[in-house]
Amino acid sequence: MKWPVVSLADALASAEVFVDGDWVESKDQDPCGDVRLVQLADVGDGEYLNKSARFLTNPKARQLRCTFLKPGDVLVARMPDPLGRACIFPGDPKPSVTAVDVCIIRPDVKEQNARWLMHCLNAPTCRSQIRGFATGTTRARISRSNLSKIKIPLPPLAEQQRIAEILDRTEALRAKRRYALAQLDTLTQAIFLDLFGDPGTNANNWPRKSLKDLGRITTGGTPPSAKPGMFGGPIPFVTPGDLENDEPVKRSLTNAGARESVTVRAGTMLVCCIGATIGKMAKVRERSAFNQQINAVEWAGEIDDNYGLAVLRFFKPTIAAWGASTTLPILKKSTFEKIEVPVPPLPLQREFARRVEAVEKLKTAHRTSLTELDALFASLQHRAFRGELRGDLPGNFVKLPQQE
Repeated sequence: MKWPVVSLADALASAEVFVDGDWVESKDQDPCGDVRLVQLADVGDGEYLNKSARFLTNPKARQLRCTFLKPGDVLVARMPDPLGRACIFPGDPKPSVTAVDVCIIRPDVKEQNARWLMHCLNAPTCRSQIRGFATGTTRARISRSNLSKIKIPLPPLAEQQRIAEILDRTEALRAKRRYALAQLDTLTQAIFLDLFGDPGTNANNWPRKSLKDLGRITTGGTPPSAKPGMFGGPIPFVTPGDLENDEPVKRSLTNAGARESVTVRAGTMLVCCIGATIGKMAKVRERSAFNQQINAVEWAGEIDDNYGLAVLRFFKPTIAAWGASTTLPILKKSTFEKIEVPVPPLPLQREFARRVEAVEKLKTAHRTSLTELDALFASLQHRAFRGELRGDLPGNFVKLPQQE
């Protein structure tokens, strides 16, 4: 089915509102104000995030001639990341306006379905066009006039509603998987507290020992980039961006490169000890190398690897606080290895590890399901805006993992 392809400006010719947000400076704001100022941080990729807490008074908003938001408005971020992401404003207990780098679209309900428009703007074809219209060197942005130039397919309203419903159903399943994963992360911490208590207060009076006394502490290194044959081999090369990230490690070393770095066994804990990501940590799944921003803890016989990672996560604030004495946060190895942690009986640690492994199996299943749903959503987006969705498509949802 072929639909007319038109500019966003033409598609929204009858829209009630298609404007930028308002220029509200710091001097115009009031923390006790009765009007919410929605920020870029609130605009997620298909999801309203509700992160900010900025306000101004109603008289000031009227004086600035602000555009007041209505539930169902489409908000489009004119700055990254990602550029051009769109979401639906769900409403707020307070009257709300938005910042100038957020575009407001209030569709004509007789011509445009708001959720269809949001999905359309977030689809790869539109996102690619938006990047093409971006300006700015330090930080990309798109003007509303350039945003209005992107081309979109324009199906009839009934078809817009059908597409939105299909994509909404898929997105709802994705949200359930993301929520389940977040809950499983919370479950691991709950299991730890149930077995060991808070390691900060150590109410069970477990003996405390320093990291230096509990394992081998090493700082990583980076092979010389000018030396050939260092990168692109079989050994993962972990940098701070890989920590606390479910994605595969981005870089790797050859055996020669690994000899110029530092490698550790599977199960070793890595902790970032310098920079903005200080305190991020993870356990490596296989023999890995790592850079000089990271310290490794290879636990010895008194600490189980799973317990070691879980207990040190409680000391993130300590790591950050101890490293905050300089302009660039840094926790030297000599200081890092002085951190003391409780050492419960090893059988109890292993019971914790057994339960964590069961949780990890559940997380793996949910991640696999989420990956499949992400692929399905991308496929549906592609087909939806090419007019290729079959009328019987909703029946295909029986093949998806069952909703909880």
